[in-house]
Amino acid sequence: MSTHSEKMEKAKVGIVGLGWISQVFHIPLLSKFPDAEVTCVCDRDKSRARLIAEKYGIARYYTDFHQMLASEEIDAVDICTSTDAHKEVAIASLEAKCDVFVEKPIARKFDEAVEMAESVKKNKRKLMVGMNHRFRPDAMMLRSFIENNELGKVFYVKAGWLKKPSSEGSWLQQKSMSGGGVFLDMGIVMLDLALWMTGYPDVTRVTATNYSHRSKVEDTSLVHLSMKNGATISIEVSWNFHIENELHYCNIYGDMGSGKINPLIINKEMHGSVVNVAPMKTDSSQNLLKRSYENELKHFIGAVRGIHPVISTAQEAVQRMKIVDAIYKSAAKGKEINFK
Repeated sequence: MSTHSEKMEKAKVGIVGLGWISQVFHIPLLSKFPDAEVTCVCDRDKSRARLIAEKYGIARYYTDFHQMLASEEIDAVDICTSTDAHKEVAIASLEAKCDVFVEKPIARKFDEAVEMAESVKKNKRKLMVGMNHRFRPDAMMLRSFIENNELGKVFYVKAGWLKKPSSEGSWLQQKSMSGGGVFLDMGIVMLDLALWMTGYPDVTRVTATNYSHRSKVEDTSLVHLSMKNGATISIEVSWNFHIENELHYCNIYGDMGSGKINPLIINKEMHGSVVNVAPMKTDSSQNLLKRSYENELKHFIGAVRGIHPVISTAQEAVQRMKIVDAIYKSAAKGKEINFK
């Protein structure tokens, strides 16, 4: 447990779960931040924990996060485990008076997310859910155009993330660990992007169809949301589309213009023709991805240090999981679900 001063010099962070997301993004980025220090890591696989601690010069490593929380003076815990462990690690960390970053999705289902959000309130801590696509430079730019009403009233969002078949079998395809298939993995990211971009309109109706061609969980998910303000959001995600290249898009249509990311294009009508008014050339997809994680983790560390409030909160994640639950219910029952 650590005592929080008004503004701490360096946020001390412990990382739990040392899989690929941790190794490719979290550890390399956090180790470079001047205002953060990774003081310990934890993974059930002892040799992996030791290797990573050695590689990054991290003082201590653990195989049991309870032991880590009991022994360490840390300000924050960064959770990169499989989804089934999110709730337990997050609540234990919050009770140890640490702020928490948890990779998406917050949990396997709605009630787990609710318990986590209640623990945040009870322990008066911060919890941020990793929604890194909000932190892509092109997404942030498009959102500011929408907020400034440059596209007019948004009536349609079409977002998707489509990957070609890969043979990798991972915990993501085991429902007991992941909570679901491609929608909980990639769909939730596109749902979040669509809702965040358009200022969180309320959902009234949800229709979804899931297909499981190659795994027990859904590997393709098609979702249609009707919003209270009259807008429509459509999302398609798949791990298993026979396409040449991965496709990741979020297209937003307003009555005065339209915008899309990856690459950023913002179209408006000017003097009778449609013109791209996007102010910047965007980086390559790979670089955008790295930048998104960097911006996101910087934001979290700033929030831990008391510089600004956290965004992508537990409360928002609860609302999102409520929609996710309705999506799975609609797909299972083959009918439209009405939102109260």
